[in-house]
Amino acid sequence: MAGRLDDFDPEETGEWIEALEALHEADGPERVRYIMDRLLETARDNRLSLISRPVSAYQNTIPTTRQGRYPGDLAIEERLTAILRWNALAMVIRGNEAYGGLGGHIASYASAAEIFETGFNHFFDAEDMVFFQPHSAPGVYARAFLEGRLSEDDLDRFRQEVGDAPGLPSYPHPWLMPDFWQFPTGSMGLGPISAVYQARFMRYMQARGLARTNERHVWGVFGDGEMDEPESIGGLTLAAREKLDNLTFIVNCNLQRLDGPVRGNGQIIQELESLFLGAGWNVIKVLWGTEWDGIFSADRQQVLLRRFAETVDGQYQNLGSKDGDYNRASFFGTDPESAALVEHLTDEEIHKLKRGGHDFRKLHAAFAAARAHKGQPTVILAKTKKGYGMGGAGESRMMAHQAKKLDFDALREFRDRFDLPLTDADLREVRYHKPAPDSPEMRYLAARRTALNGPLPRRRQSAASLPALPELASYGTFALAADGKPMSTTVAAVRMMNGMLKADELGPRIVPIVADEARTFGMDNLFRQVGIYSPEGQLYEPEDAGSMLYYREKSDGQLLEEGITEAGAISSWTAAATAYSTHGVALLPIFIFYSMFGFQRVGDLIWAAADQRARGFLLGATAGRTTLSGEGLQHQDGSSQLAAATIPTCRAYDPAYAYELAVILEAGTRRMITEQRDEFYYVTVMNEAYAQPSIPEAPGIRAGILAGGYSLPRTESGTAAVRLLGSGAILPQVVEAAERLAAEGIAAEVISVTSYSELERGAREVERARRLGDECAGSHLETLLPGTAPVIAATDYVRAVPSLIAPYLSAPITVLGTDGFGRSATRAALRAFFEVDAASIALAAAQALARRGALPDGVLARLRATVASDPGNPPWRA
Repeated sequence: MAGRLDDFDPEETGEWIEALEALHEADGPERVRYIMDRLLETARDNRLSLISRPVSAYQNTIPTTRQGRYPGDLAIEERLTAILRWNALAMVIRGNEAYGGLGGHIASYASAAEIFETGFNHFFDAEDMVFFQPHSAPGVYARAFLEGRLSEDDLDRFRQEVGDAPGLPSYPHPWLMPDFWQFPTGSMGLGPISAVYQARFMRYMQARGLARTNERHVWGVFGDGEMDEPESIGGLTLAAREKLDNLTFIVNCNLQRLDGPVRGNGQIIQELESLFLGAGWNVIKVLWGTEWDGIFSADRQQVLLRRFAETVDGQYQNLGSKDGDYNRASFFGTDPESAALVEHLTDEEIHKLKRGGHDFRKLHAAFAAARAHKGQPTVILAKTKKGYGMGGAGESRMMAHQAKKLDFDALREFRDRFDLPLTDADLREVRYHKPAPDSPEMRYLAARRTALNGPLPRRRQSAASLPALPELASYGTFALAADGKPMSTTVAAVRMMNGMLKADELGPRIVPIVADEARTFGMDNLFRQVGIYSPEGQLYEPEDAGSMLYYREKSDGQLLEEGITEAGAISSWTAAATAYSTHGVALLPIFIFYSMFGFQRVGDLIWAAADQRARGFLLGATAGRTTLSGEGLQHQDGSSQLAAATIPTCRAYDPAYAYELAVILEAGTRRMITEQRDEFYYVTVMNEAYAQPSIPEAPGIRAGILAGGYSLPRTESGTAAVRLLGSGAILPQVVEAAERLAAEGIAAEVISVTSYSELERGAREVERARRLGDECAGSHLETLLPGTAPVIAATDYVRAVPSLIAPYLSAPITVLGTDGFGRSATRAALRAFFEVDAASIALAAAQALARRGALPDGVLARLRATVASDPGNPPWRA
């Protein structure tokens, strides 16, 4: 075995091994574990170096003697699994034969079928949460077909997701199948971290009395190659730290990625065992099927374990794709001892030696042990074959993942291998097979799901009960009537959230979330007000105990302070934002974070939340590229509003004034909680304090704020020669630019744009309606910016954000933005550098008027003289 030290005293070694085995036989595995732990403690206390890897031998964790009696009907389950394999295969083949180019995956489900069926028949309760390996979706559809939840027509529309009757999506997708799939798992690596935080959020819900979750379990079936994604392992230590024994991972270790072995020169199962053990998980390995039991019992010298230890995964894949005679010669025949272990077996019997992930007895024992284990999350490492049952067409072969078609001979081989009741005509037509309703198979299928409380997957679309919402005046009066008081919108947001937390019904439903920045955003008062969730409470006296804002952890704390993990924090937000579906409880999560560390860092997780029909607020704080002076490139955000605009269910706003923020928060809360709309809000807030006006009395202001923009009260008379658009922290610069233009005799209308993406969305919908012949009313953008007077838009984001509305305007538009890399400087210097300060805005307006021949002499030269010049290239060329 690799890394084994030379044994200079084999007799003494044997005595130690005999003592350990005798202890195990007399007192059981728990006593062995205790003694081993004490020996390790003693070694550490005496500073002895232990260099062995923390992994067990390459064998099943649960020995045959502890396996227990199988509670199901093995024969029926094997027949059902064969039928499901066939129907999943048929669905993909029929789609590609009929339409071509649809794609699909046969081999992944073939490797995971027994894993899925062990869960479906014995463990996956209808109230559990299950994250399905996405490439195996055809197998889940095949089961739903037998259950009567899907029809043949549904299966024939696999991967045909458009039209009047859209078909089945490629991967689990709650948006496309809102009453079926619970979680989107198609983006590799997001399922594992989401599963961890869903299990953790169950504990949070139970601790706060929001729902009873102590009997529910989270299961995740993931691929071994998928575990290379950083998100896959990002939550492992949290799961162990918080003792999430309501969580089980099943890693489908078929040793195969798309292009080849996962660890061709290593052993991914041993690597994963070391990883999970180090993170504090309970690890169960299911490597070898029942057919191996007799061979292991005859192997007194542990010859097999040595052979297994020195065989790398690339060789396992080669052996798995070959027949019994090859395995006899190339694996067992390398030394006389191992050859003797299988001399009584035929080549066919050697060929039929199964990996543990295809053995119901072994899998059931592992699942049962995982479900019963307390104090730790569990991972089951199940060794399987990709393309299992596909024979020469793909079993354990490099091209298995890409297999979408099988010829007649391969189909016949598949039928015969699983003894399917199919004729040659059935094979040629690739017909689905569904046993008679009163057949033993169909009765068994229904009985097992009845015992587990119903079909799965399934998804709720609404909450059971809704809280009454407080009036905006109860938490937002200070913002509506600010009367010029200097304040940042971040402070305003936190103050409003504090007020909402005090509401009788809504308050307990709010889930505040931060990624280790609560003090930065002025939220440390929440430490005392609602406490920080910690399942163990607080086991220490905080050093700031004498402060009014002391650090306070509670077992029923409301604030989720996640530490430096935006991926973890957004996973918690998603769990809360979908609690209306997963728990039937409407919650309002509010995750506040540095805006630069949102869409740019965890954008894929935010997109997955949208797929899951999340509802809640994301607050991108210290937003924009010029408001966070001194922090530079790594912290300055110029793109999050653009990224947010790409997500269909995200309503993105960049308010400048506290009253705008108040209107957005109130409307968003009502839409998501009371009206139960499947949307979420991204709102950028700044750390720059400036004068906050009261909300204007003019009609339509609130509607304009929500629609994306409105005109600020005019002070000059006459028709505006130019329209100036501003948002967020740049709006005060726009207001000042209008004053500079007024001093030159130029009338300017100032428009506060709260959301370019909302303006674009409305204009796009109207344009489409008209293109299809519906002469509907004009969009809000048409009402806001009619005619051809020049438009100047200034933003603290890249110019692509205001440019969203350019195609819908009759007027020429000049866009000023912060393209390029950020850098450290004062706010004034940064705005001058990026040319979004008042002087640059006024100059752009003058230039636009000059192009129309509508500018008095001398104005352009005077305004140019006020603009700070930079000797280098413009920032977007840097």
